[in-house]
Amino acid sequence: SYFKQLFAQVTNPPIDAIRETVVTSLSSALGAEGNLLNESPEQCRLIKLKQPILTNQDMARLRSYKGKGFQQKTLPILFEVEDGVNGMQKSLDELCAKVEDLVSQGVTILILSDRGVSESKARIPALLASAAVHHHLMRIKQRTRISLVVESGEPREVHHYAVLFGFGVAAINPWLAFDIIDRRSVEDGFEGSEDREGLADHYIKAIGQGLLKIMSKMGISTLQSYRGAQIFEAVGLSSAFVDRYFTWTQTRIEGIGIDEVAKDVMSLHQSAVEEYHGSNNLPVGGHYAWRRDGEAHLHSPQMIASMQKSIFLNSREEFYNFCNTVDDQSRQLLTIRGLLKFKESKSVPLSEVEDVKSIVKRFTTGAMSFGSISREAHEMIAVGMNRIGGKSNSGEGGEDPARFIRDENGDLRRSAIKQVASGRFGVTSHYLVNADELQIKLAQGAKPGEGGQLPGHKVSPEIGAVRHSTPGVTLISPPPHHDIYSIEDLAQLIFDLKNANDRSRVSVKLVSSVGVGTIASGVAKAKADAILISGFEGGTGASPITSVKHAGVPWELGLAEAQQSLVDNGLRSRVVLQTDGQLRTPRDIAIAALLGAEEWGVGTGALISLGCIMMRKCHLNTCPVGIATQDPELRSRFKGKPEYLINYIFLLAEGLREVMASLGFRKVSDMVGRSDLLETAAVDHPKASKLDLSLILRSVGEKGNLCHSENQDHELEKTLDQKVLLKLAEPAFRGKFVREEVEIKNIDRSACTQLSAAISRQFGLSGLQENAIRIKFNGVAGQSFMAFGVKGIHSHVEGEVNDYCGKGLSGGRIVVTPPANANFTAESNVICGNVALYGATSGQLFVRGIAGERFAVRNSGAVAVVEGTGDHGCEYMTGGRVVILGQTGKNFAAGMSGGIAWVYDEDGCFHNRVNHELVELSRLSDEEDLEFVFKLLNQHMVYTESTKAADILDDWENGSRKFVRVMPTAYRLALESQVKLERVVEDGVMPLDALMAEQGGYHG
Repeated sequence: SYFKQLFAQVTNPPIDAIRETVVTSLSSALGAEGNLLNESPEQCRLIKLKQPILTNQDMARLRSYKGKGFQQKTLPILFEVEDGVNGMQKSLDELCAKVEDLVSQGVTILILSDRGVSESKARIPALLASAAVHHHLMRIKQRTRISLVVESGEPREVHHYAVLFGFGVAAINPWLAFDIIDRRSVEDGFEGSEDREGLADHYIKAIGQGLLKIMSKMGISTLQSYRGAQIFEAVGLSSAFVDRYFTWTQTRIEGIGIDEVAKDVMSLHQSAVEEYHGSNNLPVGGHYAWRRDGEAHLHSPQMIASMQKSIFLNSREEFYNFCNTVDDQSRQLLTIRGLLKFKESKSVPLSEVEDVKSIVKRFTTGAMSFGSISREAHEMIAVGMNRIGGKSNSGEGGEDPARFIRDENGDLRRSAIKQVASGRFGVTSHYLVNADELQIKLAQGAKPGEGGQLPGHKVSPEIGAVRHSTPGVTLISPPPHHDIYSIEDLAQLIFDLKNANDRSRVSVKLVSSVGVGTIASGVAKAKADAILISGFEGGTGASPITSVKHAGVPWELGLAEAQQSLVDNGLRSRVVLQTDGQLRTPRDIAIAALLGAEEWGVGTGALISLGCIMMRKCHLNTCPVGIATQDPELRSRFKGKPEYLINYIFLLAEGLREVMASLGFRKVSDMVGRSDLLETAAVDHPKASKLDLSLILRSVGEKGNLCHSENQDHELEKTLDQKVLLKLAEPAFRGKFVREEVEIKNIDRSACTQLSAAISRQFGLSGLQENAIRIKFNGVAGQSFMAFGVKGIHSHVEGEVNDYCGKGLSGGRIVVTPPANANFTAESNVICGNVALYGATSGQLFVRGIAGERFAVRNSGAVAVVEGTGDHGCEYMTGGRVVILGQTGKNFAAGMSGGIAWVYDEDGCFHNRVNHELVELSRLSDEEDLEFVFKLLNQHMVYTESTKAADILDDWENGSRKFVRVMPTAYRLALESQVKLERVVEDGVMPLDALMAEQGGYHG
């Protein structure tokens, strides 16, 4: 009745009247305290925290707070040791019952505390206790009436906090961590330890940054949204245990329950009481770095030495010793594949098995960019793989064009697989045509969701040139791809790349995670030629510690799910399936093949074969063997040879042939997907014996093809390029100027991309002479118009262009103007879609009208003039120049680390629409800038007949004063430093390398 009365009063009134009526009516209906729109204290019964990590002093203040509406209660999360294994279950049940009573009594803040551990009382794991309470309250529909605070000595690492918040905790007091910090002293080697509060602040800040990293890669902006989101998969927990205490969390391979957890806790408790009572000495652990008396690791010094010895000597006997070291019983418990064994089968003679030279062509190396590893290591990997017909992977850092030409001895240093990642570093048409496979990196196994990052001190002039970026400035490549927000967008990018190089296959890199099978099926429907399922075990030592241990899942889970989903949906025959993630032995390769992978990536193994000793310091630029560094002195220590990598790949292939023979397979293709020949090994271990791997081994052989057998139909023959545009190439190649007028429709996607590829193959980076091919397009251009367009092509669209215009522009020129008979004002209307110039490296774009969102995102070299943009303009830009003659949307220049933008700020409000985090604003006053913008506006006026540009130029003295320059601070400092360096070097004051080092810049 209230709403009927309300809307009866507001028939077509102005919005202010509606707002006033709503506020008044709600106030009247609900009363003063019930008015949700009233910002009175009664509506804000919350305690505001600057951050969710509470110090011991904060906890004391929280317990003593007596504000209206607040009632705190502390409950212990302990159990009696004498109750044995059942004690934990009993205490959890009692805890949930107590919490239920407290909520009914009006308690609003519940503190779960494990203080009070003694010889007779052991702790309940903080996560288990808080998750049990959280889900119990949800089941009785009382969760929103109380906040959970955890006071525990257990949390210490970022992941511990992440899971506690993920399962509903509001704040955490890691009391033991702070107690330890309080006891630090100068005598212990901690300088400045007298400032205990400062040390605690450092710890809190580190935890906060780690949590922000996790939240950001999950696409979550606030802790409030992250709390209770449960974005986890349980590995090795029983479904009964998870359903009760971690409800709705995925668990696929079963495992331990509460009894085993209780036994673990009691075992640790007993050790604390008996072995370490009264002692300050605790075991080191060796969880992250290998320790002689610590936990077992996949890579131990013994294993690395054994592997390198077998490779350097090319000894089958030594390689067997290495494999035995890796595959022995003690290491089986480190991986899922270690718990599998081959079924007995009728063998075939080894002589009848597929030739080793054929098998080695199925190997690839992991994606490691030039920048993350040294030029010498990167090129040795490429040479080795090219010699045997395998494929090396460029990573996402681009590649020096000099490597596309064979050396005098016939070696080719070109990477066969070229990655296309979100950063689009160095992705030009020339780069793309020099590939056998183009890999779209949607994510990476070692740190899914984070993308790549190259610290500024590793961005040398050589790397900066390859990546089309500024030396000394950090390069970040976080997801998402700005042209992939749906599976349809992915299909478009696959189509773009197929047009950019129709001789290469296009693959998509996915991460092993729950649901990856559904994603893989979508990728196959989007017409990818290959799919890579990357496991969490791989990656360099540059991965954050939290990601190394806690992000992603083993490739066995993701590969099995992808294979099963593709077969179930009748899509398996259309794609090649690959996997990677610490594949080290023939046994690993064989299991990967039986689970569905017909190609295999070896990344860490490849580096070890070239001398890597797993120091796990890749991000510090201090690699002692010259692999993960750009320091010239350290690089000189690199002793790797292509022959070593070749030896390793052949040893793997020869070992695989022996496994194939024992299982009765003559060809790899016959082996792929035959999971029916795997079974769970009998393991005498109280935890591992509870695992159920039947989900991984589910047979799908009766449903259809198990491996790749047919090619995708990319329908390139239907493109405008093949129908019309490629015919323009031949006369242009003979030096003639070509002029053509072409009708274009919005179904004509990636127009001019195949034409650009043909020019790149023929003329390389230089392209054609300016304006060699001029094409007038009439109509509406489809998505990705002039994607990777090269120098020599001048395309003018009279009409409008769809999304991704000028994606990866590589020297070409694009002009977009409204139709000649248009009856609208050009500068007030959108005629260019979203994400124009994404990843452009050079070239020009002139738009008479407004462009959509994310204009020039990740532009690294193109020059553009546009008469207005949507939100997120110049986002993540690393180079180039952009002039905007009208209003921009919000969040302008977010993540912008290079390049310059000039915005015509007619209303004086542009500063409110800028993301100021990385950039600084100034007026257009520098003479060089004034001349550049003036000339660019003249070009824009000539090409587009822009009245907006003409008006500004007519009154340039006043018009120029309305331009605001947007420039990244780091970019400005780098340019100033570069100019200073050039001047000093010219004067002969100091050697360049020494001066760079002195200035704290990059090494090199």
